[in-house]
Amino acid sequence: MPLNAKRSLILTLILAMVGLVCIPRGLLAQTGKPAPELVGGIEWLNTDKPISLRALKGKIVLLDFWTLCCINCMHIIPELEKLEKKYSKELVVIGIHTAKFENEKDSANIKKAILRYQIKHPVVNDANKVIWNTYGANWWPTIVLIDPEGNVFGAKNGEDKFDLIDSAIAGLVEKYTANGKLKLGEPKWDLLKESSPEKLRFPGKVITDPQGNRIFIADSTNHRIVITDRVGKTQDVIGGGGSGTTDGSYSEARFNDPQGMALKGNLLYVADRKNHLIRVVDLEKKTVKRFAGTAKQGNLKDPTKGKPLTIGLNSPWDLIIHKNQMFVAMAGHHQIWVADLDKNQIRPFAGNGNENIKDGSLAQANFAQPSGLTTDGTNLYVADSETSSVRMVPLSGQGTVKTLVGTGLFNFGDEDGVGAKVRLQHALGVAWLEGKLFLADTYNDKLKTLDPKTKTSREFLKGFDEPGGIFASGGLLYVADTNSHQIVIVDPKTKSMKKLEISGLELPRIE
Repeated sequence: MPLNAKRSLILTLILAMVGLVCIPRGLLAQTGKPAPELVGGIEWLNTDKPISLRALKGKIVLLDFWTLCCINCMHIIPELEKLEKKYSKELVVIGIHTAKFENEKDSANIKKAILRYQIKHPVVNDANKVIWNTYGANWWPTIVLIDPEGNVFGAKNGEDKFDLIDSAIAGLVEKYTANGKLKLGEPKWDLLKESSPEKLRFPGKVITDPQGNRIFIADSTNHRIVITDRVGKTQDVIGGGGSGTTDGSYSEARFNDPQGMALKGNLLYVADRKNHLIRVVDLEKKTVKRFAGTAKQGNLKDPTKGKPLTIGLNSPWDLIIHKNQMFVAMAGHHQIWVADLDKNQIRPFAGNGNENIKDGSLAQANFAQPSGLTTDGTNLYVADSETSSVRMVPLSGQGTVKTLVGTGLFNFGDEDGVGAKVRLQHALGVAWLEGKLFLADTYNDKLKTLDPKTKTSREFLKGFDEPGGIFASGGLLYVADTNSHQIVIVDPKTKSMKKLEISGLELPRIE
């Protein structure tokens, strides 16, 4: 995720942040310049006190500049966790959270992101970009590696090439073990804890089955799907017990941050986001198996058309089925994909993979982390979160992508109006109901309406906490109010809000 900003002297010193610059044996290029202290943040989180680089002399330090909305930042969290486990006695990871959106400057929201993403290292809220500017960062994520003597060893941006970071750390361990300057010991942090665990944890999406009187909830951070009836009585739980990729029965199955779902008959398709998979649940046989993906993050150089189980996916975030076609909001690829359920094929449908907002032909249009889908039967409507926009895509595949509201990667806010005057803030969900679009305007903590014909958007309802999903059924709106750990049912005619009181649901037992 790029940001146009003036680069400082430090940026020049540490490889111009355009990727890894390597020296023999794959190590990051060494600069040997003292790393600036981590001062200027407004609050330290996941630790009981601020962290200074001076106090970490003798340790290898990895700085991760990130922001909680960024899909690329989300992708590297598991990679950082691997490094923390592998070098538990030698390495200290520190997150530098530098916000893109106004909502992300609030420490309370960063705390929830730390819990949601299960981050186990200290994070400083760099709300005013002081540390960001000191280090000359201009991209999310950016990694800076500091040696045990406190000098900048190298840097990179983007989410790839973690094998080279691993090699660099291994080289530093070898060098500073040999010269006796490496201090071993596992750091202990005062990690954030949830004050009162809820039955749901950061539910991302919700859908219903009108014929079957069922509600399907992506209980995302509990890594499971919860099925209730319309009044909240639990009927079944699929997964839980920790993250994983296991297929099998409901109790055997494992997911990793499931998000969007789509129902076709007795088959429930699930966007298994962190696993880069789409799973299919047989609701009669009560089994789970893979439908699409390889369980490894795909990239745009991979083959992009073929049998679903042979193609690498990239953070599928939402699903919707129209006739025999399942459309996928492929957030990590910044594209819309489509799976033909009859022919068992999957391919990109719209977007060329560049992260931006650009209308035009399906092949040349740009999206930016599409995260929510709905349809009126003729067009697909996309909540394109990183441009705070809503896009319209013809289901037929003939025609062009059009923007209803939203103007750019860094144009956001909270403004009603028409077309280009409308401002949303990282909207993740969209639902079609009776000729109108209802938006989960996530970072504004609101629902809004949008008339796709006039492009008029209005505030509809307040009182949410980062709603991530919205689904229309039976004249009602079902909202996954992610940061309040609940499902809210809204009657759009009266604007009444009712929490779904879930009964018979236990907290998952982590195995």
